[in-house]
Amino acid sequence: MTETPNSTDKLRVLLITEDDPLYVVKFFEVFFAEWPRDRIELVGITISEAFHEPIWKTARRMLSFYGPVDFVRLCFRFAMVKLRGYNIGKLARDAGVPLVETASVNDEAYVSKVKDEIRPDIIVSVAAPEIFKKGILGAAGERCINIHCGRLPIYRGMMPNFWQLLHGEQAATLTVHEMVEKLDAGGIVQVREFPLRERDSLDRVIVGTKQESARLMLEVLERFASGEVVATPLDMTGKRYFSFPKPKDVRAFRKRGHRML
Repeated sequence: MTETPNSTDKLRVLLITEDDPLYVVKFFEVFFAEWPRDRIELVGITISEAFHEPIWKTARRMLSFYGPVDFVRLCFRFAMVKLRGYNIGKLARDAGVPLVETASVNDEAYVSKVKDEIRPDIIVSVAAPEIFKKGILGAAGERCINIHCGRLPIYRGMMPNFWQLLHGEQAATLTVHEMVEKLDAGGIVQVREFPLRERDSLDRVIVGTKQESARLMLEVLERFASGEVVATPLDMTGKRYFSFPKPKDVRAFRKRGHRML
C-alpha cells in the first residue's frame, strides 16, 4: 500500500502520450475537464509523435486498415481539426499544464530531467507510442501506470478495441496497470467494462473507451493520492499478443457486421 500523502501535499503526476487529435484527444477532453486540482498536480505532459515513422508510411497503413472510403472520411476529419489548431497540446496549455518536450522518453537527458527536476510521484502513460525502458520506468517516485483498453493478459498489444469486437466480446475491459519492462505485464490496479454492441463501430468504441478511461484514470489517481492502491499481480496464463490488424482481419471484422467509422 502506498503511503498517505500529507494533507497539504498534492499527488504529482506526469503525463506521457501521443499526438493524436482524433481519438487520444478524447481522453484529455474529459481528463482536464474533470481533473481534481485540489488533490492532483499535473506537473507536465510529454506529447510524442504517433508511430515514429514518415507520414506517408502511416497513411499507407491507415489506407490498408480503413479502406479507401473510410480513409478519405478520416483524412477529412484530420484536416478539419488541424485547420482549427485543435490538439492535446492546446488542451494542455489551456488547462495550465506544462509541456515537456523530448525526442524520446528513453533519452538519458529526459529521464534525468523527470527524475531530478520534475519529480513526479506517478507517471501516467496514455497511448504512449514508445516502449518504456528501465530508466523512465524508475523515474517516478512511486510508479508508472498505463491505461490499456483491453483485458489483460489476453488482449496485450495493439488495437485491443478492434480485437475485442472481432472476437465477439460483450465488453471492452479498460485496465489500469503498473508498467514493467515486459510489455503489458504489470500488476492490475483497477478495471472497468465498456459495453460493446452486436453490430458496432470501431469509431464509437474508441471514442467511448477513451472518455471512460479518463474517468477511470482519475479515480485511480485519487486512490493514489489517498494511499489506497494495491496492485494485483497479473496472471499471465493464457497470455496473447496482438499486432496491428491485417486486411484479412478487417474483412472478418466487417463480416461480423461491424463498421470502422
